[in-house]
Amino acid sequence: MSAEDWPAVEAIYAEGIAARGATFETEPPSYAAFDGSHLAEHRFVAVEDGGLLGWAVLAPTSSRACYAGVVENSVYVAESARGRGVGRTLMEALLESARTGGIWTIHAGMFPENAASVALHESLGFRLVGRFERIAQLDDVWRDTIVLELRL
Repeated sequence: MSAEDWPAVEAIYAEGIAARGATFETEPPSYAAFDGSHLAEHRFVAVEDGGLLGWAVLAPTSSRACYAGVVENSVYVAESARGRGVGRTLMEALLESARTGGIWTIHAGMFPENAASVALHESLGFRLVGRFERIAQLDDVWRDTIVLELRL
């Protein structure tokens, strides 16, 4: 992923936000905020015929040195490309990058109703480690999140 990919990345993120099934965010961040909060060496995009189909990134979970190898992943696929293995391809690239990049734990937080994301993560070896009940509101509705973990 490069800065030039941002308009397409942002559009896919906006699709996910609008569907209200992937994140508590209500609008995409600026590129500067996104860039500053995600690890530059662990960002991937899927491209087909010049069009961006999806993206996956890692973000640190803490600024403390003892947690330097603990990250959280995000993966988003354009609505028009879902069900074609794009998410799996992105996640496989992300996991390989993490393995060779000194990462030892990847967390994934998501709404439990996001069945496609839960299934994708579980198929790649992530396991459920917890549930936060009524952790935050989205559109004035309390929502739960679950946390899955992969130890590398």
